[in-house]
Amino acid sequence: MGKRAAQLQYETPAAWTESALRDINHFLADHANCERKASSTAMSMVVRFHDRREIIPTLTDLAIEELDHFRQCYRLMHARNIPLLPDTPDPYIRALLKLQRHGRDEHFLDQLLIFAIVEMRGAERFRLVHQACGDEELRAFYKSLWAAEAKHGHLFREMARIYFDDSEVDARMHELLRAEADIVRQLPWRSALH
Repeated sequence: MGKRAAQLQYETPAAWTESALRDINHFLADHANCERKASSTAMSMVVRFHDRREIIPTLTDLAIEELDHFRQCYRLMHARNIPLLPDTPDPYIRALLKLQRHGRDEHFLDQLLIFAIVEMRGAERFRLVHQACGDEELRAFYKSLWAAEAKHGHLFREMARIYFDDSEVDARMHELLRAEADIVRQLPWRSALH
């Protein structure tokens, strides 16, 4: 597959944006929850994998950046009088996490690669929202996030390469990308990121 060749195996149809943007208030609130959870996940990995010292600075920076994305999202929501949503399980994330293997190293690799894929999918969908949204403020917001999410996907893969051979990372990434494509194909469209 090669270090830079990881690509989503299923492309979200452009028509998805109609469902996503049908209730933009709900989409923004769901997006805020996703950013908050992403920040929390990065910090939980710092705690759980505290002995993997090489990636702690990167995970910490990711947590801060995701929290800043939450803050930006919440500012938009606050200005539009949109309340936060209660925390509910995300069916996409739940399905992906079921793919994690047991065993400390296997679980660690899978977690890094699953979160790489989540960021890649987020980048793809933020690009679609940017292209389809008629609200100029939201278009600019999602353009900036599209680039950030793509960078995050790359960072998670590079963190995996610190501890695992390229061939192992690439092989497992390919397996997970195929499984993620099946998951996305089966999920109903809604006013949410996933």
